[in-house]
Amino acid sequence: MGFKKIKIDVNNLSKGQRMILITIVCLILIGSFTAVVIQGMGKALDPNDNQSINVTIEEGWGTGQIAELLREKGIIDNPKAFRMWSRLKGYDSDYKAGTYSLSPSMSFKELADILVGGKVSTITFTIPEGYTIYQVADTLSERGLIDRERFVDLLENGTFDYDFLDGAQKNKNHLEGYLFPNTYTLPEGAKEEDFINVMLNQFELEVTDEHYEKAREMGLSMNEVIIVASIIEREVNIDDERPLVASVIYNRLEKGMALQMCSTVQYVLGKQKAVLSNADTQIESPYNTYLNPGLPPGPICSPGLASIEAALNPADTDYLYFVLSEKLDGSANFSDNYEKFQKDANAYYAAVEAAS
Repeated sequence: MGFKKIKIDVNNLSKGQRMILITIVCLILIGSFTAVVIQGMGKALDPNDNQSINVTIEEGWGTGQIAELLREKGIIDNPKAFRMWSRLKGYDSDYKAGTYSLSPSMSFKELADILVGGKVSTITFTIPEGYTIYQVADTLSERGLIDRERFVDLLENGTFDYDFLDGAQKNKNHLEGYLFPNTYTLPEGAKEEDFINVMLNQFELEVTDEHYEKAREMGLSMNEVIIVASIIEREVNIDDERPLVASVIYNRLEKGMALQMCSTVQYVLGKQKAVLSNADTQIESPYNTYLNPGLPPGPICSPGLASIEAALNPADTDYLYFVLSEKLDGSANFSDNYEKFQKDANAYYAAVEAAS
């Protein structure tokens, strides 16, 4: 059954009938225009940007709050359009609290369909301060959260678009020092690149413009600050001693002395040792600060914010040496002369031997 064309002679219509006809035509045109506008405003922000972004919607949030969060996370660019679209499409008030993995490549409908689905399963993991990129890989792999081989390949060969990485070393250890230690939550089934991105993004959040300004005042690049902070992280057990170790590092650099930091040799060895052997200190590596003056070519671990702050705010001392205390409680003895250092070192070695 087909539709018949109806021809209306406007001249034969009464004034009231003409107004009704005009109203109907206007409604049809408005409806068509609205449909086109809704379709246009519902497009993805960037169809080619498939990065997964973790978004948490709190209980009781309205569409306006959700839209603002999506804008802050870089998933949409027009909160008003999202609110209008949600209202017109009947999604308004149906969004549920939960943690979701969203992307700028998703259209409004794709986003809405996920957000009305309720809370998704998540995984939580913790990366401690002082971990190397390979320790991070081991930790996540042991929990079955990643494919270690693919994760390491991304660490060594992947491309991640963060401005702070422009100054990082350019070899396979490119990301060393920048996987920020923290506790994270990701959607279950997150990909290897999601784990890396969430840690790099946290670094970007934690290291602020004020930190960069302080580094410039000190005549340091941020990569140099992170190198110093990473050494502090691996050398220090007591928070109050972080600025003291920072002062030793800068004092030795200023005098042209080799840093002779055990942590840099341990990085080469790939393991911790209570006491390095003479052979250990002679290992050929640009990271061996017993053989090479100046800073190593890159960070030796991912430092926490406390160590970064210490690297930017060293104590004002004349200390040139430090060694762990004979108390074996994690504290250190500091000195400005070699004789005192040797005495402290001998006391520490004797305590270690007695305890073994």
